Amino acid sequence: MTRRVEIELSESVWAELHRRQGEEGRSVSKVADDALSEAFQLERHSLFQVSTSNALAQGVFTGAVTVGELRRHGDFGLGTFAGLDGEMIMIDGVCFRAGAGGDVGEVGDESEVPFALVTRFAADVDTVIESAAALAELAERLDTLRPSENLFTGIRVDATFRSVALRAACPARPGEGLLEATRHQSEYAVEGVTGTLVGFWAPEYARAVGVPGYHFHFISDDRKVGGHVLELAGGPLQVGMQVESGLHLAIPETAAFLAADLSGEHGAEIEAAERLR
Repeated sequence: MTRRVEIELSESVWAELHRRQGEEGRSVSKVADDALSEAFQLERHSLFQVSTSNALAQGVFTGAVTVGELRRHGDFGLGTFAGLDGEMIMIDGVCFRAGAGGDVGEVGDESEVPFALVTRFAADVDTVIESAAALAELAERLDTLRPSENLFTGIRVDATFRSVALRAACPARPGEGLLEATRHQSEYAVEGVTGTLVGFWAPEYARAVGVPGYHFHFISDDRKVGGHVLELAGGPLQVGMQVESGLHLAIPETAAFLAADLSGEHGAEIEAAERLR
């Protein structure tokens, strides 16, 4: 979300804004926004991640940070909740939980999260993709917009979708890892719905801590339905994309994380769980 404000500037500040605009090839708004963010010590173009995908694969679902802590580091993101109880969607600074059947509710700052990715979102790229008949087609179109295969990227897509297939993780049973837990997930579909995809793309080298490729959660404009995206079709799609030039990895100090064996390679298991239908 962006806000428009009218302010009075000194001639020297105005001249500096335009000097930087010429040097950096960006709009005056972007230059001013970055300068104010730096002055207010707000993290920009930085991804904040809680825990690792390997820990999640091993069943480390104990809450590591609160939603309130996450909101200190970003206003846009996704994840899950303690015990793998539902899908987390953070949009415009508000955090929601999508539970069984896709029912959505706002969650308070005290809610605990075992795994999440958040950023302070301000799109570097704004464009329109006329249509996408499938999630794979959308991914192909997004591939042409990303500037590098080596940079994490935040992605926001606003559209009216003909259909969206979704899932919500249900509370894990004792001793279950991610793949086992997602086998009894709640799956559902919605049609003719307007809403937003909240997502990230991660490079291949991030396999040790994250899931390479695209990962999207969805929430409807009326905030009544959401979840992890399995498939979609719709358009036109308004796409905003932000390159993440920094990554902050918060390592949990919970007993479950400290005791977990994270030495193995769980990439295939994680990818299977992400795409399980």
